[in-house]
Amino acid sequence: ELNAKVVYEDPDIVAFLDLNPQAPVHALIVPRRHIERLTAAADGDAELLGKLQLAAAKIAKLLKVEGAFRLVSNNGKGAGQSVDHLHYHLLGGRKLLWPPG
Repeated sequence: ELNAKVVYEDPDIVAFLDLNPQAPVHALIVPRRHIERLTAAADGDAELLGKLQLAAAKIAKLLKVEGAFRLVSNNGKGAGQSVDHLHYHLLGGRKLLWPPG
């Protein structure tokens, strides 16, 4: 367990600041229930996936980036997923260019 700053938690989700931020604001939003990646989610996970989206909006507001932020989930090693547990990156606090890289 790492010493990350928790910025949001509820019975289904925990969010904390990334220890290696890629933007001035960079939080990880993680479901407590294990889902390996988005493509491993089942129909029964739909409610939790919706809760993750709603939590992201709340977290963006808490971190004062609700006007402009990016929400990203890397699916698989080729996409940069380094932890085998579904999570979202919420990035903000600067202009985010497209394409991302």
